[in-house]
Amino acid sequence: MQIQNRTIGPGAAPFIIAEMSGNHNQSLDRALAIVDAAGQAGAHALKLQTYTADTMTLALTSGEFTIRDENSLWKGNNLHALYQQAYTPWEWHAPIIERANALGMICFSTPFDESAVDFLESLNVPCYKIASFENIHLPLIRRVAATGKPIIMSTGMASIAELDEAVRAAREAGCQDLILLKCTSTYPATPANTNVLTIPHMRTLFNCQVGLSDHTMGLGASIAAVAHGATVIEKHFTLRRADGGVDSTFSMEPEELAALVVESERAWQSLGQVTYGPTEAEKKSLVFRRSIYIAQDIPAGTVLTQENLRCVRPGLGLPPKYYELLLGRKVNQDVAAGTPMNWDLLGG
Repeated sequence: MQIQNRTIGPGAAPFIIAEMSGNHNQSLDRALAIVDAAGQAGAHALKLQTYTADTMTLALTSGEFTIRDENSLWKGNNLHALYQQAYTPWEWHAPIIERANALGMICFSTPFDESAVDFLESLNVPCYKIASFENIHLPLIRRVAATGKPIIMSTGMASIAELDEAVRAAREAGCQDLILLKCTSTYPATPANTNVLTIPHMRTLFNCQVGLSDHTMGLGASIAAVAHGATVIEKHFTLRRADGGVDSTFSMEPEELAALVVESERAWQSLGQVTYGPTEAEKKSLVFRRSIYIAQDIPAGTVLTQENLRCVRPGLGLPPKYYELLLGRKVNQDVAAGTPMNWDLLGG
């Protein structure tokens, strides 16, 4: 498929998305610096999130509206306050998109409700992302699909049945270009719970491109995903994890993102096709294989032995598989050491 001037698919290098999320720490200058750093690192796209605290949750602190999980990065935070801290002000979207486009990056966003879709349509974004936590929000998926633009949908937590409902909703509402992203909705995720073997299965099951929304640290999971056919890699991105921010703990830094761009393309290039025998580039190396050579000066009538017949490099003589067959045979002429063995040297 095409998103703006970028081809996404098995015939192109993986599409690398830098996810800003709330790592701007409520500073537009920092947000634009993140855009600049992503562009300099070689990211193909920059992704935002479009919501307000009021469109995400209720302004309550009781019960389930406060995060109490001891293992959560956000333990003790009230949901409404957390989203207020993390959201990207809507008036920032236009300058961020403009800066990203000027650096050659595609810029798009994850809308979290229908009003966000309307707003992003006014900015003419080229595609949309559906977050893992919204992949059961079928009304939102239908609204996004109705734009006719490509959809990239994360699959975190979703069962096959839930994904089937989401994919059907998108396609029935007008989505022609769909990419699913294998995703593990833990922050950070671990390689052990990433399960990239799901990628080729999901591609077959839903007949669409599949990538990875990667919350692990490092490059390993993303490279493994490319090896299993991922055409898109999404990673959270920040200037420095030490700067803090709601998602900084599991976000990539610029040097890591640059390495991901390079290494994911190398992984994709290495896939090739099923092939055996020497490639065109290898043919010049065939001469350095072992082959059978005369190892001593010998007169006509000499019996070939382990002393005067050896398997050595280069590869201009008979293949080593004939070595045992040749032992005990006689040469029909005088032969100098260093002569590649061939059938014409044998007696009748």
